[in-house]
Amino acid sequence: MPLTDLASRAGSAVRAFAEASSDLLLQPTLRLGVTGLARSGKTVFTTALIHHLVETHALPAFAPAQEGRLRRARLVPQPDDDVPRFPFEEHFASLTEARHWPRSTDRISQFRLEIEYERAGSWRSGPGTLMLDVVDYPGEWLLDLALIESGYTAWSRSTINGTRRAGRAATAAPWLDTLKGLDPNGPLDEVVAERASNAFKTYLAALRAGPEAVATTPPGRFLMPGDLAGSPALTFAPLDGLAETHAPDSLAGLMERRFEAYKAKVVVPFFRDHFQRVDRQIVLVDVLSAVDAGPTAVAELEEALDAVLLSLNIGRNSFFSKLFAPRADKILFAATKADHLHQTSHDRLDALLRLLVSRAMRRTEAAGARVGTVALASVRATRETTVHDGSEALRAVSGTPEAGEVVGDERFDGTTEAAIFPGELPARPESVLDGAVEPGSLRFPRFRPPIVRPDALGRPGHLPQIRLDRAMQFLIGDRLT
Repeated sequence: MPLTDLASRAGSAVRAFAEASSDLLLQPTLRLGVTGLARSGKTVFTTALIHHLVETHALPAFAPAQEGRLRRARLVPQPDDDVPRFPFEEHFASLTEARHWPRSTDRISQFRLEIEYERAGSWRSGPGTLMLDVVDYPGEWLLDLALIESGYTAWSRSTINGTRRAGRAATAAPWLDTLKGLDPNGPLDEVVAERASNAFKTYLAALRAGPEAVATTPPGRFLMPGDLAGSPALTFAPLDGLAETHAPDSLAGLMERRFEAYKAKVVVPFFRDHFQRVDRQIVLVDVLSAVDAGPTAVAELEEALDAVLLSLNIGRNSFFSKLFAPRADKILFAATKADHLHQTSHDRLDALLRLLVSRAMRRTEAAGARVGTVALASVRATRETTVHDGSEALRAVSGTPEAGEVVGDERFDGTTEAAIFPGELPARPESVLDGAVEPGSLRFPRFRPPIVRPDALGRPGHLPQIRLDRAMQFLIGDRLT
């Protein structure tokens, strides 16, 4: 094992020991990771979580709040000074004042909530305090963890093979044309490497913009480089026709060095400093977009979720593992945008998500971790209604579609409410993989956030939600007893 790996693991063990010792002996702390694949609503979930805890709303399925045991929750300085603070106030204002959805997650952020509560156990009573540390990060970074165990040649072959999947030929064609003109054994050339990397990044961006945006192909930082933009660690690409070893002064040798630098400088530090320290994890998923895109996109989503679970550091914690090698003991997968469907389809959406992660769930539960699923809307943008099509009554949802959204022949202006029949998910979730839902047949316009007015005392209004309280109970309810 390289000396750097030993030092990295030793540093992780020291930090884990210090944090676990503080948790066990001084101040109980729970570290929750929040992530999701593209456009899944990570920022909205995190904003709503803070809102309901700080305002101590009586959420029916969240036992500490429903039973009146949640005394107070407040934002306090976060533990990691090198991580940006989650801008809750900005995002909450965007939702409630401007009625715009917050900007998407493109970097890691963090906040700490100090939660004061009354214990519910019969063998101990009185007040308790839990420090809830929430780390919000892009799902693309999570899928990058699979690169740690991969070599450059294997990654190149896997990525190129991925272009042969159904529906990807047209998207991949420009990149593959560029690839044909590259000689892996040719001389090291910075200009050629940059051109190859740019063509590959264009392909990744096209994948994300297309119907398969629910799935991702690493490296995740290629599409959200931040302060690494233009650096050599982000200037590489797969090559075709690779041998198992490459001359250091060849194009392949250059690409391999940069691939390894990406792992060492980007992926491993994220795993060591943030991901490895997570106690609980929620993964948000836009299942509806995949269903509406067709069976290929649904299959892509299933594969991506399986890759997510393989990347997670999961299992039951003993006293010693908590001290030296902590693992996430609860994982929740959440199908978002449930408010786009009538409530009669919410259980069907949950069943479909459970089907997509069922294979991985069995493997995860065998390691001692609990895995749950839920269909939710962190902020509910619609209400349920009925529309009539001749003599037929259709279960619909009503809300304010965003400006420019189109349903049928109607284009919305962002101020007009509309009742829309979104369609229904099939009762048998397996049929979605068989093409039971025709691509494009469902109606899921993007609705604006709901109108939320302050109460008579000027306090913030209550953001409506669907099953967010169930997610909160699964993730943190047992730590507030």
